[in-house]
Amino acid sequence: MARKWLAVPAIVAILALSACGSSNATTSSSSGPARLTVLAAASLVNVFPKIGTMFTAEHPGVTFRFSFAGTDTLTAQIEQGAKADVFAGASTTYGDELSGKGLIETPQPFCTNQLVLVVPPSNPANITSLKDLTNKGIKLVVAGPTVPVGSYTLKVLGSLDSTYGANYSKQVLANVVSQETDVEAVLAKVKLGEADAGFVYITDSTAAGSSVKAITLPAYAQATATYPIAVVKASTNSGLAGQFVSYVLSPPAQQVLQSAGFGPPPTS
Repeated sequence: MARKWLAVPAIVAILALSACGSSNATTSSSSGPARLTVLAAASLVNVFPKIGTMFTAEHPGVTFRFSFAGTDTLTAQIEQGAKADVFAGASTTYGDELSGKGLIETPQPFCTNQLVLVVPPSNPANITSLKDLTNKGIKLVVAGPTVPVGSYTLKVLGSLDSTYGANYSKQVLANVVSQETDVEAVLAKVKLGEADAGFVYITDSTAAGSSVKAITLPAYAQATATYPIAVVKASTNSGLAGQFVSYVLSPPAQQVLQSAGFGPPPTS
């Protein structure tokens, strides 16, 4: 048998090349099961699974593994080599950081969000305005400063200094009893009555329904979060991941996002 193979090297080479070509064709055109791992900002927890289901309806066999956390945590995971196909964060700062390091493709903005102050339905601290956050004994919970919603909170408080006095933000921050790792954790503390108030995204307040009461922020002090999405360069399903990114930017997915309270992506 060995002598037979050696006797026909040209045929062997042709067969080998043919087999490789056939294998590659099968891989690129396969419609079999595929799984996408999506690392997404915690504020997307109520909408991305819905968008994933819609995507699967158009791409039978595709399943998803969603991992939701603060965008700073997601960024660290990708930097440390975590296996992922798509990154969807709540801050362009982190999207630009990952792109600059060559870890994700050029990020595209796909929606926006804004902040709101939430209190428990019973409102035990009797908070009726943003000024009340300076009252002694108030238990305020916020996200940590490296978490997008936490940095946006600091921006909002700084903007309110012009209305309530130069020391307003310092007085409010003195009432912070905990700094959470993501917006969902902030919301949970308020819903459970473990905090008198917390800053979250409007979308989180909307999803929480009657389990919290919302106090809106003045437009001049508002902070707008722009969400970037991109394919992770180390993805083993980059083609499919790219299709999902495109789908998130498509009208059906945009409708889901806007129904949940997200704003459209910036036009420029």
